[in-house]
Amino acid sequence: MTDEVGTIIEETEPAVLTAATVTLVEGPTFCVSGTSGDMEAEVPQGLFFRDMRVISDWQVRVDGHRPHHLTVLSQDPYSTTFVSRVPPHGSQSELLLERRRYVGEGMREDLRLRNLSTRPMTVPLTLDVGADFADVFAVKENRVRLVGEVTATPTGEALELVLHSGDSLRGVRVESSDATARPDGLDFLAELPARGEWCTTVLVRPSVEGEEAGSVFRPGAEPGESEPARRLRAWRESAPRITDIEDPELHKTLRRSLEDLGALRIFDPRHPEHTAIAAGAPWFMALFGRDSLLSSYMALPLDQTLALGTLQTLARDQGRKTDPDTEEESGRILHETRFGLDFPLARGGGSVYYGTADATPLFVIVLGELSRWGIAPDAVEELLPHADRALQWIEEYGDRDGDGFVEYQRMTGNGLLNQGWKDSYDGVNFADGSLAEPPIALCEVQSYVYAAYVVRSHFAHEAGDQKAVEHWTQRADALKEAFNEQFWLPERGWYAVGLDRDKRPIDALASNMGHCLWTGIADRDKAEHVAERLLSPEMFTGWGVRTLASTMGAYNPMSYHNGSVWPHDNALVATGLMRYGFVEHAQRVATGILDAAEAFGGRLPELFCGFDRSDYDAPLPYPTSCSPQAWAAATPVQLVRALLRIDPWMSHGQVWVAPAWPARYGRLRIHNIPLAGRRVELEVDGESTRVTGLPDEVEIVHQPRRPLRAAPNHQHRQTPAPLPAGE
Repeated sequence: MTDEVGTIIEETEPAVLTAATVTLVEGPTFCVSGTSGDMEAEVPQGLFFRDMRVISDWQVRVDGHRPHHLTVLSQDPYSTTFVSRVPPHGSQSELLLERRRYVGEGMREDLRLRNLSTRPMTVPLTLDVGADFADVFAVKENRVRLVGEVTATPTGEALELVLHSGDSLRGVRVESSDATARPDGLDFLAELPARGEWCTTVLVRPSVEGEEAGSVFRPGAEPGESEPARRLRAWRESAPRITDIEDPELHKTLRRSLEDLGALRIFDPRHPEHTAIAAGAPWFMALFGRDSLLSSYMALPLDQTLALGTLQTLARDQGRKTDPDTEEESGRILHETRFGLDFPLARGGGSVYYGTADATPLFVIVLGELSRWGIAPDAVEELLPHADRALQWIEEYGDRDGDGFVEYQRMTGNGLLNQGWKDSYDGVNFADGSLAEPPIALCEVQSYVYAAYVVRSHFAHEAGDQKAVEHWTQRADALKEAFNEQFWLPERGWYAVGLDRDKRPIDALASNMGHCLWTGIADRDKAEHVAERLLSPEMFTGWGVRTLASTMGAYNPMSYHNGSVWPHDNALVATGLMRYGFVEHAQRVATGILDAAEAFGGRLPELFCGFDRSDYDAPLPYPTSCSPQAWAAATPVQLVRALLRIDPWMSHGQVWVAPAWPARYGRLRIHNIPLAGRRVELEVDGESTRVTGLPDEVEIVHQPRRPLRAAPNHQHRQTPAPLPAGE
């Protein structure tokens, strides 16, 4: 996931978030500060609302001194407490400052100054405030510039900061009932009795076009009764719970994933009942087609409504017309949405950019998964016309030259050069390191299209539409045959990353082909070679599979897409390996990534460096990696599902369960898994597997599910008898 385009990626270096950074998130609002709680405009910090930095400077001084940081007391994803001491005048500090911060539709900060001495004192406290209204892209890429005129108006206890930029109006109001406002901040006078304290509350209220956001953390109200607090409690209470596990580090990782996915949920203001998932904090707190779809797919065992809400939200902005500036086309699923004034991917004031080749088939795949899980059949049925429009885009727009493959090429110089998940400008290259030129047909995109055809054939089969079954079955079979003929490199023993503008196979050894195992497009005889290559020393680091083999010309273990390790990529690789029956390979990938999660304290980053495990005792972080990031947070959930080999198919009344659970993790019991309209319990203990709580009519199939094929014309239920994987 990247938003670097054109010359921007070559001329700027993204801002680095250090370990001394604190990030708070609540929907479209997020805050990045130092460990003291202060924010500074010169570094990638601030309070952001709808992709704009509404507070760029926020610095507290007590009696003219900057307090010394003591600790940060983490609470919920949207709140934290900063504790500092005021520098002493003599031998010891006598003043302690607590700053309790809450973000949500703005910000609330409760200041508490404690007098630890035996004498009363009167202490001046100042809060310096600034707002540059910089776009999130500008802050992230270190290219902040003034895009209009900012006026500052102090009025009694409040400071109003307003940006006038063309016809657009953005503002922020900072207020406290105990303050005296000035053009660059608020002043307080704290009266402190001996051993006593002084408290006040500061509110930050952003506004868009003169309409002020409704603060969700109002003064006098208990933060625990706010809407964010209630939503988070409901998320925790409804989520599956591990009631017994032998491995405490795995437990820690799964709990962290649960918390992070809960924090990254976003709620469409047009339809607040629909919950989608943002791509990641801090820079990608927005809906992304590919990222949100894959993240919600991997989170299915936790909460299927995330996938449903993501699909519903994406469907509302599905392409309706052709617009080169935003790369919108009829039926196309968006790449990304933004609300700021400087969205480089969508010129002309647009807030939605569509330049991606994979989100559209992934939309159909995730809809099929929802059907298999049995979630909200009526809502899934309502989304089926959107899936058909997505398939129409694939055939009318995606396949640009009529060769049966989906290619991409940006429509303007502002769009993304590469439009698969490796979307950096150098992310698609040949074995010698030279860059592939578009139009490019990526191998994983063809595999997603194949899976979309298969899914649609099953929808048709369940509806009794045999004509549609035949159409989509033929489409799937033809694509699979053509793909295995034109993408396979027999002299290399792996699939090409893609085909370039001249239909030459892009011959680099890369992780992309692992996605072809996930969807089932790979022929069985070729899948074995793919499995061996993915786990070869040049690809597998011990922590995970590299994006690009160490023997390739463009390899760099510290690059974004050319040798790094991406957890979500590995989750799909492990799932594909398991589906084709390469159990030991899948276990090695899964345990390597889970070991990396342990090394990162239970939270997987967006990506990490691709050095070999023998080089360093721990995986090396990538400096600009997002954390928390949605598909990284969902990765441990998907890996556990892959190792448990649990696959529901509710329309057929079956749940496939055949754990390949590594002995190193020991006993596992998960309660409250949402399935078939019930809350079920799964227990794995050695060779024993037990599932309880399913309806009596649901059959448990104690066999691994093979990759899906197109729907048959002569039967309604998939036979539980195992067939060779991938056939």
